[in-house]
Amino acid sequence: MKKVVILGAGLVGGPIAKDLSGEFDVLVADISAEALNRLGQKHNIQTRLADLSDAANITALLAQADYAINAVPGSIGYQALEAAIKAGVDVIDIAFMPEDVMHLDPLAKEMKICVISDMGVAPGMSNLLSGYAAHLFDSMTKLEIYVGGLPKKRSWPWQYKAVFSPADVLEEYTRPARLVRNGSVVTLPALSEPELLEMPVVGTLEAFNSDGLRSLIHTLDVPEMVEKTMRYPGHSELMRVLSHAGFFSTEPIPVGSNKLRPLDFTSAILFREWKLNEGEEDLTVMKIIAHGKLLGKEGSIAWELYDEYDPGTGIHSMARTTGYAATAALRLMATGLFGKPGVNVPEYLGTYPECVEFMLADQRKRGVVYNELRSGI
Repeated sequence: MKKVVILGAGLVGGPIAKDLSGEFDVLVADISAEALNRLGQKHNIQTRLADLSDAANITALLAQADYAINAVPGSIGYQALEAAIKAGVDVIDIAFMPEDVMHLDPLAKEMKICVISDMGVAPGMSNLLSGYAAHLFDSMTKLEIYVGGLPKKRSWPWQYKAVFSPADVLEEYTRPARLVRNGSVVTLPALSEPELLEMPVVGTLEAFNSDGLRSLIHTLDVPEMVEKTMRYPGHSELMRVLSHAGFFSTEPIPVGSNKLRPLDFTSAILFREWKLNEGEEDLTVMKIIAHGKLLGKEGSIAWELYDEYDPGTGIHSMARTTGYAATAALRLMATGLFGKPGVNVPEYLGTYPECVEFMLADQRKRGVVYNELRSGI
């Protein structure tokens, strides 16, 4: 049985471990004893207490591994991935680091290691299906991606809960958004250009610019591209107020005899307010719309995703849609369908129809279904 080491036992890393248990020899490492105990008590999964910000610990953990899944917070994602590559282990990465992961491509090629990076729901499946659309069209003219993870029960004032790292959530509200317009990359403020959308099942949501295109900016030749984050109506206005008032500032300000970064204070409050507790239900919605030309005809291909918390397993929807994309990619790698050395972003997989079908089918078995809609072609 092949051995996979999962770096991180959080709200996504834990479900990944459960999904692979029995099929692979699974070891999960984390700095949190509480998170590891939740896994070890209920499942046939090995656990190891380790500080994953230390590259030497990752090297030791991967000494006998066949594969690794990098599920650490984005703040330490790059160094963890670099350590895994140096350990000589093929990697599925969902750390969603702010750094450019392609800087590790030469190292991965030198080590003859296959990395599939950003392989969650978005980025991840959004990239894969966008790459697949570009492969199907003779030319693609526009790409729109809308995605949101939301609590099923709306509650005042935030109408939001976070199933993944809250620090990564705040990045969506502070990091400038890169879009492609008229063939050029433009940068707009996060939370800008809000619009209302009607989504299946959930109804009216608002969408705003966020920096979610990532590698698609450089890998697809499409003159119009945008990714927007979706929330319940009213949420983005609250975030814009906080941003405008300086609550997201990283410049220390005097508070009594001390100095405090407003972002640290805001984070402490919001992390408490946004915690998605065990048993609280969430949902994930995504729509990808690709416009283009095929055999002289103009049309569109769209994929829609609606997923909910699974009460049978107790696994949150964002963990399901992110984690099962990662485990599908690991199975893809393990079957030998894809193993190209280097750092491979998901849209590369989209150019291989057999890889796309494998990824969709594997997630479909777990109830994560992407419905395809075509118009004009």
